[in-house]
Amino acid sequence: MSVGVDVQHEVQQGVQPGQPGQQDVEYVTLHGKRRAYVKKGAGPALLLLHGLACDHTTWSHVVDDLAERYTVIAPDLLGHGLSDKPRADYTLGGYANGMRDLLTVLGIDKVTVVGHSFGGGVAMQFAYQFPERTQRVMLVSTGGLGPEVSPMIRLIQAPGWFRTIGLLTLPGIRHVETAALRAASGHLTFGPLRKYTRDLDEVADIVESWKDRRTRFAIRHLVRAVIDWRGQIVTMADRAYLSEAMPMAVLWGAEDQVIPVAHAENARALAPDVRVDVLADAGHFPHKDHPEEFVRLLDDFISTTEPAAYNRARFRRMLKAGASAPLGPLAAAAAAEARDETVTSA
Repeated sequence: MSVGVDVQHEVQQGVQPGQPGQQDVEYVTLHGKRRAYVKKGAGPALLLLHGLACDHTTWSHVVDDLAERYTVIAPDLLGHGLSDKPRADYTLGGYANGMRDLLTVLGIDKVTVVGHSFGGGVAMQFAYQFPERTQRVMLVSTGGLGPEVSPMIRLIQAPGWFRTIGLLTLPGIRHVETAALRAASGHLTFGPLRKYTRDLDEVADIVESWKDRRTRFAIRHLVRAVIDWRGQIVTMADRAYLSEAMPMAVLWGAEDQVIPVAHAENARALAPDVRVDVLADAGHFPHKDHPEEFVRLLDDFISTTEPAAYNRARFRRMLKAGASAPLGPLAAAAAAEARDETVTSA
């Protein structure tokens, strides 16, 4: 059975006024749903995945610099930004499939995937589902490394959230809220309160986007797929051992108030070979707080690691060996291969 992919390209000037590095937005229709993305530069491909309730503009501070050396693809995930917001599959697996289809239409075979927050969960799912198309993974203040998450995000899946936010984003009320959030972010730039206010401009943008009931619908369904009242449901812990076959880096802001920076150490414990960097004086958006350092770290990660080479036999042996192998999955896989060869010879 074949699935039709209707491809239509348009170009529209970026519609976010005042944003640095304003980009042209292109569109492609996949399976009847229009998806927005930015594509810029030439060289090895980078897929930049934004976080919950954000869009491609979260990468505006770094796209131009990265495009000098790489082909940068920064999509609006379905239900976000300028992409359609239908009644659809908002699971991690569904998003990974959507990214696979987008890359296929764009003629891009393999990528280094960079995911921020919820986008980090999509990045890990993409690498898990499509290891043959993933060269490296960088996770930025990512979900999936522990249950803890901001109570404000947990509330999204609570009964009554949809209607309450509908009231709070009515004209007038919304304008007062967003103006107060941006004022706090812009004026409280130092002192002990800074770690609580540095990301409030992003929160203001999210509140502004929630005036659209379709956006609220998509966000609610997305959150219910990955978070319950106790916190994050989805975890990479049971599959972290597979990272031994793929270069992985983790980047966090030391003052993250959305997902605890302690989760960066969880990554190191789950996957000892992972690179971990924590940026001081940075919150949940370290790529915006320190764009030059972010570009440097990402460029160093790519230039000093070999892209993963997918081998189905090795992947199968790693899965069979599992995370509990005393010598580590790769050593156990090698031992299994040796046993197979011995049996074959016999």
